[in-house]
Amino acid sequence: MAGICCEVVGESEAAAPVEPTSRASRRRIMELLPFKLVAEAAVLPPLENGRKRQKLDLVRPTSRDCDNAVQNSDTDKLEKDQELNGSLKFNGAVKSEAVEEEKESPKFGMTSVCGRRRDMEDAVSIHPSFCKQRRQVQMSSDIHFYGVFDGHGCSHVAMKCKDRFHEILKEEIEACGGEKAVDWKGTMERSFERMDKEVQKWTVDAKERSSCRCELQTPQCDAVGSTAVVAVVTPDEIIVANCGDSRAVLCRNGVALPLSDDHKPDRPDEMLRIQEAGGRVIYWDGPRVLGVLAMSRAIGDNYLKPFVISEPEVTITKRKREEECLILASDGLWDVVPNDTACGVVRMCLRAEKSVSPPVSPSSEAAVKGGTAESSDKACWDASILLTKLALARHSTDNVSVVVVDLKKNQPL
Repeated sequence: MAGICCEVVGESEAAAPVEPTSRASRRRIMELLPFKLVAEAAVLPPLENGRKRQKLDLVRPTSRDCDNAVQNSDTDKLEKDQELNGSLKFNGAVKSEAVEEEKESPKFGMTSVCGRRRDMEDAVSIHPSFCKQRRQVQMSSDIHFYGVFDGHGCSHVAMKCKDRFHEILKEEIEACGGEKAVDWKGTMERSFERMDKEVQKWTVDAKERSSCRCELQTPQCDAVGSTAVVAVVTPDEIIVANCGDSRAVLCRNGVALPLSDDHKPDRPDEMLRIQEAGGRVIYWDGPRVLGVLAMSRAIGDNYLKPFVISEPEVTITKRKREEECLILASDGLWDVVPNDTACGVVRMCLRAEKSVSPPVSPSSEAAVKGGTAESSDKACWDASILLTKLALARHSTDNVSVVVVDLKKNQPL
């Protein structure tokens, strides 16, 4: 009783029930109960041997303890709110970046058909955002690769270019320290040179295991090659490298602007180069190098070197808001369809499809019988297939491969 009256309870004492003996003692116990609740709410009981204490100290909490408890509670709440807000902001930023990246993804359509040829020797390579950011090298995800390869003699050189060219170009860009420091002319020239050497080496190594039509047997394997027109689209520039008679055409404000010049043997500068190297241009069903090849530059064609070279011509075009589309195609299209007509067809299709269409995967039957198609936008696909059908309607005798890129949906800032 002395302990209770003096408001002192030892921590080591066991909690024993005390029977109230008088009205004063009952009143004393009732006065202690509110303080017991306050202490229980304000101060967490300490742990003993990993278990909560079973006994609560019936000690009146001081005002300082209550203030500290309230302050600690407010601080914890503030930290949680800041953490939650930071998490929401971070998630919002990631979502915004994802939406922005999706918005900047280029829209394209591709169609490739055998046409009136016996074999399909064309190949098309499309790799949006083919350069990703690395820690060592500052790379942008807004670099997009498009390539058309028109094979001759067999398809294996064009297919090798399709599989490897974008990888070689990516390595060359990274070696320069990122696209901001790239000398595009030198980078493209080195990429074409490496691709040509890989084709030569691969042709020798794969002779016995190849199952393609030419069977890579000498001398037929040396008579196999491919043209290459490659376009790299960045937010600020369009870089086109061409080797052969495939072509890239830019449509800007309704005007067709060729970004490459066909390498034909009768082109004055090309004919002079061939003659200075000791070769000749013979007219046999049109101008041909040594009366054989109807183009003066190509990847492969070992037996025609040094008259037929793999060095590309590179053009760098600054981007403007008036740009509408970019067309890459093999000579199966350009032999029968002028640049202006091709741009007019594409503009008509893009205007007809105002809204952004979801990605589609056209079937070969829906495109052209015996052909292949690929697309991320219905309007671009419609344009590519319409150009292909137009070329066939105008009696194109070659394989026809067309790539259409909608530049309005990936314009520079």
